[in-house]
Amino acid sequence: MSGGGIVIAGTHSGSGKTTVTLGIMAALRQLGRRVMPFKCGPDFIDPTLHHLVTGEISRNLDLWMAGESFCQTCYSRWSSPADISVVEGVMGMFDGGASSSAALAKALGLPVILVLDVRSAAESGAAMLKGFEVLDPQIRPSGVILNMVGSRRHHELVATAIIEHCRAEVLGSLPRTLDFTLPSRHLGLHMGEETPVTPEKIEAFARVIGDNIDLRRLEEIAASATAPHSEHAAKQKDVEGRIRLAVARDRAFCFYYEDNLDILRRAGAEICFFSPLDDKALPENIDGVYLGGGYPELYADRLSSNEAMLTAIRKWTADDRPLYAECGGFMYLTRGITDQEGRFHDLAGVFPTQAVMQTKRARLGYRQITTTTESFFGPPRTQLRGHEFHYSSIEEMKSDIERIYTVGDTVEGYRLGNVLGGYMHLHFGSTPEAAGNFVRFCLDHRKERNQ
Repeated sequence: MSGGGIVIAGTHSGSGKTTVTLGIMAALRQLGRRVMPFKCGPDFIDPTLHHLVTGEISRNLDLWMAGESFCQTCYSRWSSPADISVVEGVMGMFDGGASSSAALAKALGLPVILVLDVRSAAESGAAMLKGFEVLDPQIRPSGVILNMVGSRRHHELVATAIIEHCRAEVLGSLPRTLDFTLPSRHLGLHMGEETPVTPEKIEAFARVIGDNIDLRRLEEIAASATAPHSEHAAKQKDVEGRIRLAVARDRAFCFYYEDNLDILRRAGAEICFFSPLDDKALPENIDGVYLGGGYPELYADRLSSNEAMLTAIRKWTADDRPLYAECGGFMYLTRGITDQEGRFHDLAGVFPTQAVMQTKRARLGYRQITTTTESFFGPPRTQLRGHEFHYSSIEEMKSDIERIYTVGDTVEGYRLGNVLGGYMHLHFGSTPEAAGNFVRFCLDHRKERNQ
């Protein structure tokens, strides 16, 4: 039986939500709790930090990309064995409309703990919290953690005003002098696999959290959750593999929604990982390839120098074998990447264009695509949802390269034989049949080759 769960939300981006979330997860782990982490929204990086701290795989819960039913099922399935589940919110509590932290908390029946940045406020902190309580009374914060507190007197001023004017409980505060920072770069924080903070520093931070936050009361609030539990979700099992799908996974290709891989498994794919950075060949006896996103620009020299893997990818595509690439994986299939210093790095050259890194973000936001022709995702007018976030752009693609889907008024999705690539990060949560179609396409293609 699950010990309940909470959503940790912020008043705004940069309020300290990620830091507080990681600290609470680590502190609960020190108490011997099994903590199941989740992330509200499309972010790839925070879930890897959750995994670093908890040892558990973190799942993305995105109401727009995956739908309410999928999010409820996913949460129910993975939270059940935990002592407590912790969902990190996105941006400010109400930012994002239907995909906000508040909307997700409401859909899952979870209480909200609000991280309130009071570095430039005292009694006015109560006014900020009051606004969050009255904007949507159905999902008002149950507890508040004061962040960036300057002194004991500062804490007392804010906490006294909150007690007098607000309903949320003050669970504690964290000092402005807290020595816990996470390194960042152009796509966000460093990935958990890179160990951006040492285990010793995480343990020390967990002790600070335990000394300053009432974890016992936090667990009591979490236990009040009314999250729906799905018997169907608990019984879902992967079917026996019908195809072998090679998935690129290393430091250069690390942006995957874990549930996408699970959906592919349930559709009949046996996932086998490989590294374009280190491996010299694709895995044996595979039927398809999936190149996800990540940081190919940071490892462009190593990717370019691994000529054996580039040759294997070129041969795979020249043989008209199924391959799906998104964002960083798509960049890998171009002639190469020009970095911000103007240096060009040769890559696979499947698509006749190159990726050029920019100093400013090129695209950001949710995307819904509609296919214009039949593809390995399904018939024409198949709709898929996802997210786009990148600092590169490609040179104009040649007109003889087929475009197979629309994003609003734009035609994208570049197809060359059985290779499909683009900047979109798809989530199969709302359209699992698309993953099933891809698996069947790979299976049918194998049968045709063996005839």
